[in-house]
Amino acid sequence: MKMLMFDFRDTEKGFFETNELRDFQIKFFKESLSEKTELSEDDYNNTDIISVFTLSQLKSGVLSKFKNLRVIATRSTAYSHIDTEYCINKNIAVLNVENYGSTSVAQYTIGLMFALVRNIFPAYIGIKRHEVNLSEYEGRNLNSLTIGIIGCGAIGSTVAKICKFFGMRVLIYSINKKKELEDSCEFVSFEKLLEESDIISLHIPYTEENYYLISQEEIDKMKDGVILINTARGELVDIKALYENLKNRKIRAVGLDVLECEFSNTMELSEFIDNSDSQCMETALFTQKLLEMKNVIITPHIAYNTTESVNYILKTTINNIRDYMKGMNSNRVC
Repeated sequence: MKMLMFDFRDTEKGFFETNELRDFQIKFFKESLSEKTELSEDDYNNTDIISVFTLSQLKSGVLSKFKNLRVIATRSTAYSHIDTEYCINKNIAVLNVENYGSTSVAQYTIGLMFALVRNIFPAYIGIKRHEVNLSEYEGRNLNSLTIGIIGCGAIGSTVAKICKFFGMRVLIYSINKKKELEDSCEFVSFEKLLEESDIISLHIPYTEENYYLISQEEIDKMKDGVILINTARGELVDIKALYENLKNRKIRAVGLDVLECEFSNTMELSEFIDNSDSQCMETALFTQKLLEMKNVIITPHIAYNTTESVNYILKTTINNIRDYMKGMNSNRVC
């Protein structure tokens, strides 16, 4: 089976060096798949499988170029970057990978929390510039703070357990409650979480219904000096409102591993603007403004990126495809 793998990262090479995949003829592309991608006629005519990450944009205009496409295997839980309606109409199976970040993303979230609460990056920048100001680096003990966790799936519940271990008060807003957390954590309304949390961490998938879940209206309800962490999806947060409220100090600090237009991290601002729509241009411009702030940490969607998680994702992706070819529907979303 001919397979094209886009968004291929150096961290994924180890898996293919140690695993023989004789039933796959794979071509690797570091670039994302989009309308600007140029492939050979053979690639368009004879590809059975496409594997991508969330950076690729698989709209109908892209997918219609592939004449014999049978499977799209996204190496992510999210699949909003894929035109599933087109895939249903063309009988193209879409497969995803779940639960790969319950440990890696949760631990990364805690790392961001430590860095923001204890002002680690401003202190690092200060000592690098020989401009140390100890009064600016005063932090808080975690056990004196309340964290609000939005979403209680595998990642959110792991974050909750770790925070409870640190002695924090843990508030959770979630459609589904986890029985093992009911005795140690408080399941509350969205409004109460916003009003009472010192730190807010997002752990829900993106849907059209929760676009800009955190916007000016929600920020107005938050405590002054709140810390916001997003390792879920960039579309959950209005980046313009985020910037304005960091500027006026309503929000004390922010940790973002995801942005609304993630591919803005992969090129220079001028190049990105030339190749983007107005919404992504605005995201890029505000991202640049945020990067100039000492109380902001932005990373390029690497919370999941550990050797263990990457190997799990790739192994599950290959097994999903093999299962589909055997008539099974492992992790099939449409």
